[in-house]
Amino acid sequence: MGIMIDGVWHDDDRAMLDSEGRMQRPASVFRNWVTPDGAPGPSGRGGFKAEPGRYHLVVARACPWAHRTTIMRALKGLDDMVGLSVTHWLMAEKGWTFAPGPGVTAEPLIGAACLHEIYRAADPAYTGRVTVPVLWDKATATIVSNESAEIIRMFNSAFDGVGAAVGDYYPQALRAEIDALNTRIYETLNNGVYRAGFAGSQAAYDEAIGPLFATLDWLEEILSRQRYLAGDRLTEADLRLVTTLFRFDPVYVGHFKCNMKRLVDYPALWAYTRALYQMPGIAATTDFDHIKRHYYESHRRINPTGIVPRGPLVDFSEPASR
Repeated sequence: MGIMIDGVWHDDDRAMLDSEGRMQRPASVFRNWVTPDGAPGPSGRGGFKAEPGRYHLVVARACPWAHRTTIMRALKGLDDMVGLSVTHWLMAEKGWTFAPGPGVTAEPLIGAACLHEIYRAADPAYTGRVTVPVLWDKATATIVSNESAEIIRMFNSAFDGVGAAVGDYYPQALRAEIDALNTRIYETLNNGVYRAGFAGSQAAYDEAIGPLFATLDWLEEILSRQRYLAGDRLTEADLRLVTTLFRFDPVYVGHFKCNMKRLVDYPALWAYTRALYQMPGIAATTDFDHIKRHYYESHRRINPTGIVPRGPLVDFSEPASR
């Protein structure tokens, strides 16, 4: 993990901890929106019209935040409209890179070897973390957004008029419920696993782990009586949750010490996770080799040897009855 200061990359592997050992996740910086006609969105400036071939998505298969954007891209049939580059799984002294490796795709925008070069191309004086996903506008040669929650909403509806697949995963009638689900799941689970894993003190770990498993228990109760989080319809809330669930047993249980229970110990949650994994297009966005190698090889403060465990063996293709 590193940082850019005034457009210059600095290797900095210190976790984002406050004085009491709590991990603090900084806000995303690029917050523009692609819209059907190029009008300004809820934040940032306008000028980003939804046009096939104009935009390019840069992701790491390992990252759960980036993963949600590739799932939405697949569900909305945007593969031929929005290009895709995939970084190497190892995030070391140069941050995310495009070093050759299985599943890595070259970056065709500016010929960058490292992701921080794309950030500098968008803003030569950029200061901040260099994160995925990145949505790039080829027409104006800049970053539209590096906020995954907003990119999936752009993909959900902005391209509907130019040939995106049918489907609304943030329907007006369910938005309040979806927003409430997102808030709790993000604070205690999506980000909660990181707060536990990167905790720099016992108190910070204990503060994170209780709400995390309380939320898993709450989700188990919800999903034991209905198919999806908001009822019988797949929504954005499910897509934001499931990328964390895909990583839970393979990584978070061991690497991040989230081991009070495993995902497979929750019958409804485990069946729900398998059902989503088996939906058309979603398995293809998931690379468990990238996921495991990233966490265990990159986080040397947590795993100094860089050894990647063989297990646990989790079968996401096991039939799921929902």
